[in-house]
Amino acid sequence: MIVFNGDFVDRGSWSVEVVLTLFAYKWLYPDRVFLNRGNHETNDMNKVYGFEGECKAKHGEMTYKLFADVFTSCKCLLWGKKRYFVVHGGPPVSQDGVLLEEVKKIDRFGRQPGQEGLMCELLWTDPQEQIGRGPSKRGVGLGFGPDVTRRWCELNKITAVIRSHEVRQDGYAIEHDGLCITTFSCPNYCDSTGNQAAYVKMQADGQLSYHQFAAVPHPDIKPMAYSSGFGGMMGL
Repeated sequence: MIVFNGDFVDRGSWSVEVVLTLFAYKWLYPDRVFLNRGNHETNDMNKVYGFEGECKAKHGEMTYKLFADVFTSCKCLLWGKKRYFVVHGGPPVSQDGVLLEEVKKIDRFGRQPGQEGLMCELLWTDPQEQIGRGPSKRGVGLGFGPDVTRRWCELNKITAVIRSHEVRQDGYAIEHDGLCITTFSCPNYCDSTGNQAAYVKMQADGQLSYHQFAAVPHPDIKPMAYSSGFGGMMGL
């Protein structure tokens, strides 16, 4: 089983090719390939960070609208052996006591995550070192401390949260006393950060291993060649 944990598009200039490859694998191996939705599989982000412009330039507006519809069908979470909670941003932590059953009932089809609520938190939250909750550096979602992670995992009998959403210099990081694992599979993010990339491999018994890789040369096209910038979000 392979899980791609969101942010298939935007930032780069080959988002169309990347997401079509993922969809092809999903079509070929429907029971083995799973696509979790990230915060960049959303209309607002696509307008600002490049996917809308790229898709329209390469294949036209109707194709972009089709992609936007398909993105809403992607799951927001997955868990497997030993109950690992795999999600793009993080668990729903704006308040204590949220159960997995509530998360599973989210009606994701045709919906954008908005600025608050369970779906927004799954796609936008970030871990922080400080205990408790804090404002998000992104302006959407929030930060959650190790105590918040522990309470949520214990309540829902979760072994650990595996998430993405943030660059890590080594490609991955194990945080919150092992209860929050970040993995980031884009090396040298935006051709500027020099980071390694990594993926997590889970054995049949639930044991995890981490595998790093570096960037390879690509054609000389800027990472956000199709981006409209924040002016596009305001219709300017």
